[in-house]
Amino acid sequence: MRLSFVGEFSQDIGYGLRVLRGNPGFSAVIVVTLALGIAANATVFGWIDRILVHPIPGTADDQRLVVAEILTSGWNSGTLNFCYSDYRTVRDNLKLLSGIALNTDTTFSTRFGESVQRVYGELVSGNYFEVLGVRPILGRVFLPEEYGDKPGAYPAAVISERLWRGRLGADPGVIGRTLYVNRYPLTIVGVVPAEFFGTKPGLALEIWVPLMMTPQLTAGGNGELDQGSRDYWTIARLKPGVTVAQARGEIEALARRVVEASTQKDEGLTATVVPVWKSHTGGQSLLLAPLGILMAVCFVVLLIVCSNVANLLLARSVGRQKEFSIRLALGAGRLRLARQLVTEVLLLAIAAAIIGLFCVRWMGKSLVWLLPPTSSPVAVDVHFNADLAGFTLMLCLAAALACSVVPVLHSVRIDANEGLKEGGRGGTSGTRTNRMRNLLVVAEIALAFVALVGAGLFVRTFNATQAVHPGFDARNVSVAQIDLSGAGFTPAEGQQFCVQLRDRLKSAPGIVDASYSDRVPLGFGLSPWQDIQVEGYVPARGENMKIYHCAVAPGFFEMMRIPIIEGRDFTDLDNPGKTSVMIINQSFLRRFFSGRNPIGRKVLFAGGWAEVVGVVKDCKYHSLAEDPQPYIFVRQSFRSDPSLSYFVRSIGGSIDSPGVIRREALALNRDIAVFEAMSLKDYMGGSMFAQRIAASMLSALGGVSLILAVLGLYAVMAYSVSQRTQEIGVRMALGAQRHNVIVMVIRQGMILTGVGLLTGLGAALAAARLVSGLLFGVSAGDPSIFAGIATFLSAVALLACSLPAWRAVRIDPIVALRHE
Repeated sequence: MRLSFVGEFSQDIGYGLRVLRGNPGFSAVIVVTLALGIAANATVFGWIDRILVHPIPGTADDQRLVVAEILTSGWNSGTLNFCYSDYRTVRDNLKLLSGIALNTDTTFSTRFGESVQRVYGELVSGNYFEVLGVRPILGRVFLPEEYGDKPGAYPAAVISERLWRGRLGADPGVIGRTLYVNRYPLTIVGVVPAEFFGTKPGLALEIWVPLMMTPQLTAGGNGELDQGSRDYWTIARLKPGVTVAQARGEIEALARRVVEASTQKDEGLTATVVPVWKSHTGGQSLLLAPLGILMAVCFVVLLIVCSNVANLLLARSVGRQKEFSIRLALGAGRLRLARQLVTEVLLLAIAAAIIGLFCVRWMGKSLVWLLPPTSSPVAVDVHFNADLAGFTLMLCLAAALACSVVPVLHSVRIDANEGLKEGGRGGTSGTRTNRMRNLLVVAEIALAFVALVGAGLFVRTFNATQAVHPGFDARNVSVAQIDLSGAGFTPAEGQQFCVQLRDRLKSAPGIVDASYSDRVPLGFGLSPWQDIQVEGYVPARGENMKIYHCAVAPGFFEMMRIPIIEGRDFTDLDNPGKTSVMIINQSFLRRFFSGRNPIGRKVLFAGGWAEVVGVVKDCKYHSLAEDPQPYIFVRQSFRSDPSLSYFVRSIGGSIDSPGVIRREALALNRDIAVFEAMSLKDYMGGSMFAQRIAASMLSALGGVSLILAVLGLYAVMAYSVSQRTQEIGVRMALGAQRHNVIVMVIRQGMILTGVGLLTGLGAALAAARLVSGLLFGVSAGDPSIFAGIATFLSAVALLACSLPAWRAVRIDPIVALRHE
């Protein structure tokens, strides 16, 4: 029996290949159409697999990796990073986790030969690689003896294979070599595989240094590790058999113990454990929602593709009616006939899947094309693996079955006797066929309406976000990131360099003003938090008193055109060692001072009291869609992590402002690193990355959906005209006017369009409600978008119907009456 089935299946394949070769144009159209749908779905799945399913490639059993996060409550509820003291408490009392590691991504100024280059990497706890299960390809990773808590005791570095090959020439003797990182000598002890990118999903990091070396790699070189600085993410591994929920309970209990022992105002803090894809440690936090929406819309596109292909196959099946009738008359079973049709479609789907996978190599890079300009080593392209291959195979089989259903149902219900008659058309069969084709077109139009409404909503959201005034003037402003760690400055030297560079920039030709800060508004990432106490303000029990802050230099507000509404700006006299001062925004004033004059009031900040000397207008700090929030500005001083953002305002577009910053900075000191020099507007694109992806990708997919739906409608109307050739000839011979025939044909197509739009309206409203939380400046049921899309789709459908109608009225009645 098995041999018989295999033999029959081989015959089906051979016969199917002959049939498809006999109709190369028809076969090519179906293959290309299916390849489009399969490639779109496979591409988005590849992103999901890379960023969400396997966000930390190159690790062992990555499904047991989780992230522990600090949670805040109150008006600014969200997540916080760990501080080292909290991490030690958790690490030393775990029962359900086999280990927990600490890490923070950073940049290092690294010397290769005579050149100093910026390298992205991580400062990590000693057990980092053990927790992840990463094995080196050369040398070793950090040893248990290097897991300790002694600052400065472990001058070692592990590098990536990419760094080893790209900048060290794949030197097999690299182990034991000295690498100068931030001017400090570290010994290279190991090289990890190229597929390991670090634990910041979306970035390809290249060097890992023990966290205990932080004091040596920062200014001064002899400091102590800041135990209370919340700069660190965690990555942990579940013990076998332990669930995320169980580990979450343990972390919550440990967090309560930490809060009880804390001397800070941490009553509103707790902790949780989440899978890596749900964490806030990398690109997945930005892309989680957009990728989910894209996957849903790609599925809609695939359904439209399958409907289109099914319509083509149905038309082809009608043309093969006599062939099927002969096979049935010769004894072929209807099941065998159905299997033959499915085999033919499967062959087409396999060819489409192969082409689709080649397309994925190109389409997979489109996510990177939408990124704002950045020097960061982004890694969000598609990687071919077993998951992607399995998903593509599943798509191939599903598409083949979906496309086969309608033609198979039509073919197996053929009346063999009627089909063998000369010119037999089978009126009932023809009516049934037309009904199937019409239903497929209605489904295509409904699905296209859903896709276009989704695109319209997110394009409107993106445009509404861009139209929001950020509270400062970004026109003619450029920004560059400057890393001073490679220069080896003392705090006094660093502060002097900052002021000198600002003054040089101000005097440069074409530059109107210049200043600097430690943050760029509306870029990637959040500002740091700080616990505060406000003189005269009594917080409610459990109130979150952690406030975002930024350090700026004198003249920053004037340069950015941020109005000072009370008090004064910082001056060069507000130096460290004197009375600490701060400037607050309007939201801070409303929340903590209730309209009272804040000038001269004191705020406990970073362990010391600071005097409020000014109030500035509210701005947008992290997102254009954010609500007004309290914010603090402190006087910029040279810190232990000397990375600054320099801003210049130029006369106009003819000045290469980013180049001016780079030139003047390197003229002062060749050992510093200048990177991400660009216009401020380009830099601000980072805050709208998710909206840009949703708007761009959904627009492209919506356009594809529209084209496919219109082609399907056109094909149905053209087929209908060809089927009604005799009828049209009779009507015209009896005196029917051309406009009557045109109206008849167009009316049929517009009825199908109207039914499709009504069907799609309900589906679009339901889908819009699901994504309403991601919209900004537009409601989920915006009537202008729904009406506009319906009108546009109707107009395009009218055009698609007009072409067959125009062809119908050009039929010669004499020729039409002879038509069979």
